[in-house]
Amino acid sequence: MDLSAINPVLLIASLMVAATPILLAGIGELVVERAGVLNLGVEGMMITGAICGFAIAVNTGSPALGFVAAAGGGALLSLLFALLTQYALANQVASGLALTLFGLGLSSLLGQGYVGIKPPPTDRLDIPVLTDLPVVGRILFGHDLMVYFGIALVALVWAFLKYTRAGLILRAVGESHDAAHALGYKVKRIRVMAIMFGGACAGLGGAYISLVRVPQWTEGMTAGAGWIALALVVFASWKPWRVLIGAYLFGGVTVLQLNLQAAGLAIPVEYLSMSPYLITILVLVIMSADKSRAPASLGRIFHASQ
Repeated sequence: MDLSAINPVLLIASLMVAATPILLAGIGELVVERAGVLNLGVEGMMITGAICGFAIAVNTGSPALGFVAAAGGGALLSLLFALLTQYALANQVASGLALTLFGLGLSSLLGQGYVGIKPPPTDRLDIPVLTDLPVVGRILFGHDLMVYFGIALVALVWAFLKYTRAGLILRAVGESHDAAHALGYKVKRIRVMAIMFGGACAGLGGAYISLVRVPQWTEGMTAGAGWIALALVVFASWKPWRVLIGAYLFGGVTVLQLNLQAAGLAIPVEYLSMSPYLITILVLVIMSADKSRAPASLGRIFHASQ
């Protein structure tokens, strides 16, 4: 094994790119769960966003329009979940799993004509002077806009939940939907808006995979990123800044295993490839021992007549 083949600067820069899809999906799911809803359909919304964004970007030549379409596709699919769980009062776990299966099938159907096509390139932000700085410039600057958007979104969600009245109401709904309803808040409306926000973020994460990280369309290309995003929320104890740390941790493991493969580590490739998912399971097992940090109404069905 030749460890000198691994460039630490490129490794960290690649880490930021690898973390962005699960960061976007994870911060969206955090808002959904803080509202008291458990949506296991993140994987389905991500893959739907991946094909919607890819198709629009290819047909219009604009990656920006592709990301907008991806957010819309993810939000639209999440609306189906919202209608099932908030108005038809269907089980949230079963509905989320069905949403994932539906999204995987729909994306496979929509993506049949896009296999082997390259999307238009997504421009990188070239900041004069800063991009040319040794080490720091390569790591922190010169990425595409979505990398910085993901970090900014974490800050906005944190400020929204901590300092705004709307954020306080959303957290109140997640802690006790009956008490929030008694105070006159529209629990279902708040949860539907949170669900659609989470769907839009998941769609953006999926589009980032198909347009930037792996610029092509392949069936099932999210490859479990949605499930990692779900685990990320638990790992973060439902706190936005911890989502950022967790996303970089999981992104780092993914990039590291690819670099170790390239360096010729004497471990079967299959073991390295499954390492991010094994670590995800391990984190879930450890963090699930403490359920006191989860929103009290998470996963519970709300009925206004109760």
